[in-house]
Amino acid sequence: MIGISKLYMGAVEQSDVIRYGGKSGKLPSHLLQFSEDKKPVVVFNCTQRCNLSCIHCYSDSKNLDYSGELSTDEAKSFIEDLAAFGSPVILFSGGEPLMRQDLMELVDFAVGKGMRAVISTNGTLITKSWAKKMKQRNLSYVGVSLDGLMKTHDSFRRSPKAFERAMEGVNHCMEEGIKVGLRFTINKMNMTEIPGIFDLVESKKIPRICFYHLVTTGRGEDISDLLLSDKETRDVLDLLMERTKRLFNVGQETEVLTVDNHADGAYVYLKLKEEDPKRAEEVLGLLKMNQGNSSGVGIGCVSWDGEVYADQFWRNHSFGNVRKRPFSEIWTDTSEPLMGKLKRKKEFVKGRCAKCRWLDVCAGNFRARAEAMTGDTWASDPACYLTDEEI
Repeated sequence: MIGISKLYMGAVEQSDVIRYGGKSGKLPSHLLQFSEDKKPVVVFNCTQRCNLSCIHCYSDSKNLDYSGELSTDEAKSFIEDLAAFGSPVILFSGGEPLMRQDLMELVDFAVGKGMRAVISTNGTLITKSWAKKMKQRNLSYVGVSLDGLMKTHDSFRRSPKAFERAMEGVNHCMEEGIKVGLRFTINKMNMTEIPGIFDLVESKKIPRICFYHLVTTGRGEDISDLLLSDKETRDVLDLLMERTKRLFNVGQETEVLTVDNHADGAYVYLKLKEEDPKRAEEVLGLLKMNQGNSSGVGIGCVSWDGEVYADQFWRNHSFGNVRKRPFSEIWTDTSEPLMGKLKRKKEFVKGRCAKCRWLDVCAGNFRARAEAMTGDTWASDPACYLTDEEI
């Protein structure tokens, strides 16, 4: 996760992290990525069921009753271990998490154990009643997926009125004073609509937006032709920085982030090195604190059936099941070959990654995408758009 607003616009300084001691248990949510201990933020895909059937869904979800999901008691046992382990955040995702009947009970349980609870949703089920329930739970954040303006989003989500209903969900959250933001997966189908999405963010004063680079796993395998070219990716990053600056210039300090391509950190630094060398050196220090891709270290995933993964996209390598062993034991068991290597991933990456001068701030980028696109877990991530000269 690369904070365009944090880095490019100077919204965060190294001293902000140092002030809290650098520990994930003490850092506010917007600084967690810079923690020293990298206690994992865990995505809990609490159900596979979803009311939509999006073309890029990593969990291949449909509106079906799936068997084998963790029971309420099993989920609470997992959450209790997670809290004791020191994981600062649990992110309830799916499928569509609002389709799980005991979702609010699990949120209450997590918050009661001292964790920050976040929900990642398509937004279409957030009625006024749901928003009131969310407000009562002290949720830290609700992220609503929006992959374009109306026509594009509805096509991407394969559902008429998906855009309209998602925006109603955003409005209901904002009316209740819940921190809400957008989640946008960048691809050839929607990249030209990014200015319109920024206009939407500006007009509604939405406080956060995350731009995800496409990962070709799950149903995403079928749309690999929608991946951006290197030039298109660079153009998009330039646009994100330009529009973030425009927001800040009008006094709207929206948090703007990119996700799933840590080459973005180096790209922002190189841009700043030309524009503001002093700020660039501060940013380089923050990027080193961030440490790049954190799959298997600072980010993890537990699926609806209890399987433990390095991240939510990398679903073909399970490290164990929380029904059989606590998450904390699974996560720290480096005798498992892949888990052991992920804790030291910079030693195993190949190709351009192995020789890259940004390895300390990128950590070899996204392993799930490299494996999906090349068949080799440790190959260079094909989505890295930096030139040979830049690396």
